[in-house]
Amino acid sequence: MSEDGQQSSGGYIYFEDMTVGRHFNTGTVTMEEAEMIRFACEYDPQPMHVDPEAGRASIFGGLIGSGWYTAALTMKLVIGGDMRADERGRVGLGIELLRWPTPTRPGDTLTAVTEILEARPSSSRPDRGIVKLRTLTYNQDREVMQELVANVLVPRRPA
Repeated sequence: MSEDGQQSSGGYIYFEDMTVGRHFNTGTVTMEEAEMIRFACEYDPQPMHVDPEAGRASIFGGLIGSGWYTAALTMKLVIGGDMRADERGRVGLGIELLRWPTPTRPGDTLTAVTEILEARPSSSRPDRGIVKLRTLTYNQDREVMQELVANVLVPRRPA
């Protein structure tokens, strides 16, 4: 169920359920240091992400998570959260804004809230719509760790 108390039939959220201003919540995930480092070694091997000593010597004063790891965890949270998609899923059409105003650190517990900013039916495909959404990822202190504004192709409710 979403923050505003609305739920779609069957537990899935379709284009018709994505009204402007509606919010969707997620569960939580905790940033584990070993997993942060493993991800960074593979995908973003910068010193402040892979080496605690280098992190302490950096402008961050300690090891920080890669923004891409924060983005991946946010995606996992959203997929498992209140904005549940049916077997057709959703298709990202592009990102308008992605920023990391506060670095994540080992032990941070993340949660996310997605707000629907715009929703319009597709002009070429009547079985779907296009939704602009903003997802804010917070830590346990309600600091914004990531802001994402994206456009998503969302299926309409089956007939």
